[in-house]
Amino acid sequence: MGRVIFDITTSLDGFVAGANDSPDLPMGENGMRLFEWYFSANQTSRAPQDIQEEIREQAAQTVGVIVSGRRTYNHAHGWNGEHPLHVPVYVVTHDPPQLDQAFNGAFFTDLDSAIKQAQITAGDKHIALNSPNIARQCLQAGLLDELSLHYVPVLLGKGAPPFEYIGIEPVELEIASVSQAPGVIHLTFRVPK
Repeated sequence: MGRVIFDITTSLDGFVAGANDSPDLPMGENGMRLFEWYFSANQTSRAPQDIQEEIREQAAQTVGVIVSGRRTYNHAHGWNGEHPLHVPVYVVTHDPPQLDQAFNGAFFTDLDSAIKQAQITAGDKHIALNSPNIARQCLQAGLLDELSLHYVPVLLGKGAPPFEYIGIEPVELEIASVSQAPGVIHLTFRVPK
């Protein structure tokens, strides 16, 4: 069975989107700056670029299902029916929408059901969480196995934080890996069970 992983890019001051994020501005003000490392093609330094390419390839090969929250789904406009990784997206929401287009995924009204179905669907592949709220809920429920954080050396000043520790006791994490590439530092932590 694959691991449940929260994989997200964040600013150094701890924001995963800029201020005033909305469906019209999904990453908020200046938020796309967080992904310059992911989409850049730095030809002057092959080793760091290899790390970035490896991260992209690894996601494409190892992720079997994405579990998202409704806000992320709305901001991404439902990925126009198909997530860029071409895997099913399971959206946890209290109010499933009526769809007017095909959607590679499903809607769940509780987190446990979404994670259980994701594990069945993903098989040996991983379940990627792409919503801070869903990651926090998984952490609270003991369902989160790993955090993969990509820190970009920018201070956004305000925006959406990756963690709001309401109701969470301190959690000690184990460092699994650290690497860097132009414009980003990659940190992976295991969540002890």
